[in-house]
Amino acid sequence: MPDQPASPRPRRPIVRPAFDAAVQPWVAANEGLRAVPPQALAVDELRRVLQHPRGLPAQLPLNGDTRYPGREGAPVLAAVLIPLVMREPGVTVMLTQRTAHLHDHAGQISFPGGRIEETDASPIAAALREAQEETGLAPDWVDVLGTMPPYLTATGFSITPAVALVRPGFELVPDPFEVAEIFEVPLSFITDPANHRLHSVELPDGRVRRYYSMPWGKYFIWGATAAMLRNLYHVLCDPNARDTAPE
Repeated sequence: MPDQPASPRPRRPIVRPAFDAAVQPWVAANEGLRAVPPQALAVDELRRVLQHPRGLPAQLPLNGDTRYPGREGAPVLAAVLIPLVMREPGVTVMLTQRTAHLHDHAGQISFPGGRIEETDASPIAAALREAQEETGLAPDWVDVLGTMPPYLTATGFSITPAVALVRPGFELVPDPFEVAEIFEVPLSFITDPANHRLHSVELPDGRVRRYYSMPWGKYFIWGATAAMLRNLYHVLCDPNARDTAPE
């Protein structure tokens, strides 16, 4: 998500979680679920399942339309790229760690992407532009297969994920203002629900917030990023679901 040093756009209140997301109680989120088989993660099969002109289904956010104070009202439209890198040992998911000083989602693990600007022709165009600005990933290396329905965050963003295959050989030049690190996680890890956790935390106002996480090594993947990856898991686990409305 972009957060440029200078912007004419009015700033909304800074929000930070009132809890340490990594240490909250959790339960395994794999009941009745199976890992996506290796053959379903082959590039040709990913292309077949994800290249869908009507878009891909997605589950609703766990907390509905619950927002942080000051982030109510019409959501800010945004788009992210879910880059599936076609590595020889297996497909990986490219992620970024945001720098700690940013206005929104500081220090968190995220996909490259950000606000949709008036000059962007579509959410896909916005995702490609932001990915290049944040990471240096040029669109020439990217084959966007489809989009998932917008995901609403507690921080007031409506995020359209664009799922893409990325050819290896690219060079990355991360924006040091926004991106602290770029790394890749095996898609096989993401698509095994044994690695999914569901957390619950009571907020100061008495409400209970739930969120997914998928810790991988030193990286704590959680919140909207983990939820969108969880949605991607459901699509790949049941390819026929793309032709039906999500529950």
